[in-house]
Amino acid sequence: MSRGKRYDDEPKLNIKKVFAVAIAFAVIIMFIFLIVDLLNGGNSLSNKNFATAYYAIYENNKWGIIDTKGNTVIEPQYDEMITIPDNSKKVFICVYDTNYSTGEFKSKAINEKNETLYTEYQKVEIIANNDANNNMWYESNTLKVQKDGKYGLIDLNGKNILACEYDEITPLIGTKNILITTKNGSKGAVDCLGKVIIENNYKTITSLTSKYEDGFIVENAEGKFGVISYNKEIVLEPKYEKIANVYGNNMYVVTENGVSKIVDKEGNTFLEGKFEEVKEINVDDIVVKKSGKYGIVSKTGEEKVAAQYEDLKYAFSEYYIAKKEGKYGIINLTNEEKLEFKYTYLSYSSEAGFIQAETGNYETELLDRDLQVKVKGIISEINIDKGYIKVREDDKYKYYNLSLQERENTDILKENTLFLKKENGKYGYTNEKGIVVVDYIYDDATEQNNYGYVAVKKDGKWGCIDQNGKVVVEPTYDLTNNLVIDFIGSWHLAEDINANYYTK
Repeated sequence: MSRGKRYDDEPKLNIKKVFAVAIAFAVIIMFIFLIVDLLNGGNSLSNKNFATAYYAIYENNKWGIIDTKGNTVIEPQYDEMITIPDNSKKVFICVYDTNYSTGEFKSKAINEKNETLYTEYQKVEIIANNDANNNMWYESNTLKVQKDGKYGLIDLNGKNILACEYDEITPLIGTKNILITTKNGSKGAVDCLGKVIIENNYKTITSLTSKYEDGFIVENAEGKFGVISYNKEIVLEPKYEKIANVYGNNMYVVTENGVSKIVDKEGNTFLEGKFEEVKEINVDDIVVKKSGKYGIVSKTGEEKVAAQYEDLKYAFSEYYIAKKEGKYGIINLTNEEKLEFKYTYLSYSSEAGFIQAETGNYETELLDRDLQVKVKGIISEINIDKGYIKVREDDKYKYYNLSLQERENTDILKENTLFLKKENGKYGYTNEKGIVVVDYIYDDATEQNNYGYVAVKKDGKWGCIDQNGKVVVEPTYDLTNNLVIDFIGSWHLAEDINANYYTK
């Protein structure tokens, strides 16, 4: 339909002219940025945002909080260390009025304004756990609270996830996301979302392995042991004198009437009385101990590798890490030596897919799954999340991906604004274009941390530089006793890295 003469005569845009003007404008903008870059010596850095997080600080015998921009959030004023369940959130747990003779204390949660949160509870506590190597972690979105003398759980938003009706709530040591509850003297288990996994009917509850998915060992009032799955299924009735912390292929290692054996959930029995210990179950291959040595058998008793090794652990495929005469090597299921017994330690990273071999002279070899040595040096960092390995070779740092292929740090550390380089025996930093931002004047230095800071060493002292290459702290700190050198602004990581706080 015609729109009428008034519309037909309407002036039209000259598209070619509009396009030409747009291009000219873009060129002008690019020229302005180029001039700014040249005026800065070509050293302008990418405008990248680093994560904001929160950490405890310690100064003048008092505790406070900083953020990773270097700002003081809570002035150091508390006598006890402030703990942070999730360092990306502004919820901090304070302990106060501690009676060291009785162990009694008060605790509360505060926000970044030092205001008390969750005031309906008499106590608010963090839930700390640790693994076999004493590495500690906090259950990040779960807090234990006390009301009217009973304990329950809330999340960091204050939402009630488990009613305050328990005499005690403690972590299941070594296992993430699982808590042990006590009610009327009996133990039960819940996850960190408040889901009840095991009712409060047992004398003790322990983890079968470090993975909660594998289930739990329970002890009844008569002192007999059984297994309950994460899905609440009673897998093994509590009738055994002992259940070992070993699981594989739906099989369990138990002791009944003084005899050790392997059983499955259907009630079948294997290898009864035919081992001193079962170390691992890998499908149908079982690492057993006989006469003080380790070997491999099938569940029907077929000997695959004679018990002759001081240690034996599954790696991958048909390969096992073995120890003989104090040295480690690798064998296969037919007991062929696939890697010479010459290492002081061997481990396999299932996440990354390579073997880490310690040679005994502070050097490490990294081998691929074909057992070929791909990297030699001193391992500085293995970062599975970001997919790289940092190695010190010939007094220089080199980077590799998890396939053990060498890469430049600019390829690996894509979020960085500063990149560590070494020239003529001294360290400095370039930007992502390779242009020098920090001159080569330092005796040692670190790569940029997650918050944009680098640590630099000169004349035996450490200092800090920010993401723009600006000196925050001149090298003045003696950090000889620090295992890890790390800075947030003018604060440096304390000697006790497990405590994870910063000081001056």
